[in-house]
Amino acid sequence: MLIGLSPRRRFAVISIFSFVVLLALFSRTEMGVTALDTVKEKLPLPPMRSGQGQGKEEKEKPRPHPKYKPLPSDNNGYVPPPVREPFPLLANSDASTLPPPIPEWNRPRPNLHTEYGLATPPPLLIGFTRSWPMLLQAVVSYITAGWPAEQIYVVENTGVQQANTRGQLTLQHPFYLNHTTLRRLGVNVVQTPVLLTFAQLQNFYLSLTYARGWTYYFWSHMDVLTLSYEEGLDGVTPPYSDKGVNGKAGSGYKTVYELCCQALQGTLLDDPHWGLRFFAYDHLALVNPAAYEAVGGWDTLIPYYMTDCDMHARLGMANWTIEDRRAGIVTDVNTVLADLAVLYRVDGLPDPDFVDPNPRPQTAEEKKIHGRDDEAAAPAPPADTRLDQWRKLRDVSDRMFQYKHGDRERNTWQAGQTGGQGEKFYYPAQGIAEGIDVLTEAGREVYRRKWGHRDCDLVDGAGLSLWDQWLVEKDW
Repeated sequence: MLIGLSPRRRFAVISIFSFVVLLALFSRTEMGVTALDTVKEKLPLPPMRSGQGQGKEEKEKPRPHPKYKPLPSDNNGYVPPPVREPFPLLANSDASTLPPPIPEWNRPRPNLHTEYGLATPPPLLIGFTRSWPMLLQAVVSYITAGWPAEQIYVVENTGVQQANTRGQLTLQHPFYLNHTTLRRLGVNVVQTPVLLTFAQLQNFYLSLTYARGWTYYFWSHMDVLTLSYEEGLDGVTPPYSDKGVNGKAGSGYKTVYELCCQALQGTLLDDPHWGLRFFAYDHLALVNPAAYEAVGGWDTLIPYYMTDCDMHARLGMANWTIEDRRAGIVTDVNTVLADLAVLYRVDGLPDPDFVDPNPRPQTAEEKKIHGRDDEAAAPAPPADTRLDQWRKLRDVSDRMFQYKHGDRERNTWQAGQTGGQGEKFYYPAQGIAEGIDVLTEAGREVYRRKWGHRDCDLVDGAGLSLWDQWLVEKDW
């Protein structure tokens, strides 16, 4: 059969025949069977014709569908109405429009801090994460009560990077902050690099003292409304009309800022081992950074509630003093004045009232607290128009406090802004709230394990000392 072929073709035929024989023999070995199975697995199957293979191959499973939570409106609830700008005068004007003048009796004297022997103007830090109307109210109330705007530092702790600086978020976005308005008010804005928990934010404040050379600072919550003692307070300050002796420091009416300077001066002179001074618990607090550093700063493993108990207890255990002082009316609130211009005593405005950024239908008792009960008595004619305006602000701030501490949770205001879908760094408001709740409870558990005690009274209630942390069995 191969005789008529040329030598080259004869060699090719013999080579092919030999390869086929060897392949047949290899396929009968164990290694050959494994190799063929592997090749079959790698080769794609031909498309199956309709009906082919049914009964042999399992049908493709349907894609699972998530079960969604009911919306508030589906669960006998409702979605909060959109929040509104609480300072229409600034919101509805261009950037060249300045805010109204501060009441003249509350305007800080230039370099007032030097009258109290203070080398550095005391900074006031106000942290912000969400609820722009609440923050704006806190800032405006401090300014109109006499704190120099240039010494107020709003710490933007939103985690939205430059989105607020560029004006890329809208009012309903939970993390919205208006840098333009804050600049018009004259305050400073400092940004955290990422979204921080409360304990981390406190340590960020400490880091600012190193960067800026501060040996003391004040800090305040953003959910407060602050007033100076314009009516006067026995043993603290005479009324606003008392100008003192030639404007001499401490001789006449003193604003919340001047009283804080006075308290700081006395603290520095009298107590070399001071840690904290509270002016309405920590709604307004004076901090010694050296004390924080000495006890290792705030415990960031306890991110929210109970972290203050941990920090303040450690300061006390290390013999850093914590004392109370009085400087003004700093009210814990969860609502916003309907128009912040009333803090400037602008003429022609209605009496001050407040708006809940996350309202629900009010009970009759809440309507009374809100000051809208038809049976409320008419106020007596004022003897002093300025004091009458201040008393109305004081009274509405008290009603705001009562409203916050009613039968609703204190921090309902944090869920007032529910928009922002499609904007940069959007995060659902409900997700923020639930996530913080989870972290808060985890922090409580860390606190319990750290100290073996569940409550704030680590010394009086448990007899603990500084380095008992993480060493004791639970006491319940």
